Amino acid sequence: AAMRSRAEVDATLQTAKLNPAELLPAVHCLSFGPQVGSGECCLLQLEPGLCAELEAGRSLIIRGERDEHAVLCSKDKTYDMKIADTSNMLLFVPGCKTPEELNADPASCNIIHSQIAGFSNNYWELRRCRPKLKKLRKLLMEDPYEGPDSQKDQTSTFSKYTTEDLLSLIQASEEELLQQLQVIDACKIDGYWRILDFDYEMKLLNHVTQLIDSESWPLSKVPLCLCLEELGSLEPKEMIEHILLSYGRKYVDDAGEVFFEMREDKICRAIARMLLQNAVKFNLSEFEEVWRQSVPEGMTTRLDQLKGLALVDKSSRPETIFLLKVEDLPEDNQERFNSLFGIREKWTEVDITPYIQDLCAEKQTVGALLTKYARSSMLNGVKVYNSRRPIS
Repeated sequence: AAMRSRAEVDATLQTAKLNPAELLPAVHCLSFGPQVGSGECCLLQLEPGLCAELEAGRSLIIRGERDEHAVLCSKDKTYDMKIADTSNMLLFVPGCKTPEELNADPASCNIIHSQIAGFSNNYWELRRCRPKLKKLRKLLMEDPYEGPDSQKDQTSTFSKYTTEDLLSLIQASEEELLQQLQVIDACKIDGYWRILDFDYEMKLLNHVTQLIDSESWPLSKVPLCLCLEELGSLEPKEMIEHILLSYGRKYVDDAGEVFFEMREDKICRAIARMLLQNAVKFNLSEFEEVWRQSVPEGMTTRLDQLKGLALVDKSSRPETIFLLKVEDLPEDNQERFNSLFGIREKWTEVDITPYIQDLCAEKQTVGALLTKYARSSMLNGVKVYNSRRPIS
């Protein structure tokens, strides 16, 4: 394109009925470069926090396999990526000066000839989302660890996963992934993340609780050193320590000795799971009695320890209880509600909350989720929720 002269610019302004006195004296004359095409550049809209990450030299990583919707991860957050179309064409102009920069530089050239290097009609928009962590448990459950004597471990053909492997497969930031590994009580064995087989986990827990009982240690002060000494001949010491970390809170006393305060709720919950896993439904009063007798001396069982693990059916006579684990339910909001309304037609807010709490996005409440995915009505003076759509 031929370079425009000042006279041509003035003539164009006159034709457009614009007053030059109201405009900046510098004029940008744009022309397209020789190889300009759409689709070679992608624009990404970043919030200030993410911009600061990049400016500090840290990476933002796009994660997802071929059949997954891409997410973008910073060190500690996950974002959904969506394409947003714009009505205006966005032009990429290298070295482009903004009006502020032109104002600050009185010696600006009268006419600036700029070449367009590319253009776009859309950009990637980021929305903070929950990390997609359900797959993590699924991968690790393919090959749970059954202990050092297990023959299955020597012959297993299943994949084992390092932190790097999991980061390439799970759509979550590193911090969220490591936090979830802790939540599901995964442990590192020979450099690979593993979940303990539940029966093996119960065997380890039983060793620890029996030792506490025989030594008459207070549940708030279980010594690591003596546990490893006493139980080291039965199981690997790192497994004993792992079970203490899973079911206790670690602390160091004034003399520098390591102790654990055992977590009553978590131990009672695990024993309830063990009792319930072999029964389709259990008479509630019978279950409560067996459960109370099965937990270690000095521990008290309460039904609210079973939130998100078991559900009481108050409508049956006698009342029953059955296993319903939140981690077995779908990760997608609509699918989760479909699944729950398939199990029970009408739910009270108290009963459904443990099964949808993990779906709440940042600053979202359970109430807001129920308003969106369920319909409320009154049943015998109690507010209940049922599906907004027919359940097949």
